[in-house]
Amino acid sequence: MGERKGVNKYYPPDFDPAKHGSINGYRNSHPLRERARKLSQGILIIRFEMPYNIWCDGCKNHIGMGVRYNAEKKKVGTYYSTPIYRFRMKCHLCVNYIEMQTDPATCDYVIVSGARRKEERWDMAENEQILTTEHSEKEKLETNAMYKLDHGGKDRAKLRAALPSLSELQEHQAGWKDDFQLNSALRRKFRVEKREIAETEEKDDEVRRRTGLSIPLVPEKEEDKRLASLLTLQTPDSYEEKQQSKRKEISSRSWFGSPSTPAGSAVGGLLQKLSLQGKGAAAAKTLGLATPSALSLVRKKTESDTSSSGTSSTDEARSEQTMTPDPVLTAKDCGPEEAGSDSCVKSLVVDYSDSDSDPGQ
Repeated sequence: MGERKGVNKYYPPDFDPAKHGSINGYRNSHPLRERARKLSQGILIIRFEMPYNIWCDGCKNHIGMGVRYNAEKKKVGTYYSTPIYRFRMKCHLCVNYIEMQTDPATCDYVIVSGARRKEERWDMAENEQILTTEHSEKEKLETNAMYKLDHGGKDRAKLRAALPSLSELQEHQAGWKDDFQLNSALRRKFRVEKREIAETEEKDDEVRRRTGLSIPLVPEKEEDKRLASLLTLQTPDSYEEKQQSKRKEISSRSWFGSPSTPAGSAVGGLLQKLSLQGKGAAAAKTLGLATPSALSLVRKKTESDTSSSGTSSTDEARSEQTMTPDPVLTAKDCGPEEAGSDSCVKSLVVDYSDSDSDPGQ
């Protein structure tokens, strides 16, 4: 129904074209309806769009470019023959009113009151762009020959200064002229890189499978290779080599080794000391002393033996067979004059005085 608002074809029965002229005259309304309610004051309500970013002076909020308002438009002057219009609108965030007007001289909008512009203007001179020639300068170029000659010399000096940059830009653009060759080179480069990436991933997968890892591997570096070359690693023996070394050790071991005797047994300790005494006797024989066969084993009685003298002969025999750990073998007491004689080493005495066991029990 929107297209029928501008073209209303309904005319009431009492409509007289000679008297009313149009349907708006019949209804005593303006074609712009509510937008023209202040038309008698020279004010027309229009839809105004914010030309740039501003800061509202009332609420200090930011209003972005492109925000639309219902603004009151009126003519306030002229620039030569171009009219200057002013726009008055209310901020949508507060009760403050913002006024802006056109500036035909600079082809821009100027804030009159109620707001402050956010400075984001592009300065052509600051960015070394070509500036537009002003009207006053055009008049001088057209009327003043000396000024035109001076201006031409400055232009030629600028051209000579800009020639290297222009040549570099032309060479750069010429390099992109053949699109087919550039596309072929780029695709060729991508294929090589893709092949290298696939080979690297295949090697990494092989290393992860061999070592049982599930972590991503970082690429190799020259520093890592150098550090790895400085390390000396010794490969451990394999299972077969260890088995061979054990077999060699077993084959080289003596078949008639001494039987292993518990370290805490009394018999083992006694036999060991007797063997040592036998070696000592052999050494004495070499020096002219008595033979080991001449030695006799004598049991030395202690107080415990005296107290248990009333026991039976069977208990006494059993007590003589029982020996406590670490018995002490001592030579028969000899005087200083008998130290070198054969009678000094005729017998050995077993001392049980330090034993905790009682032979009579």
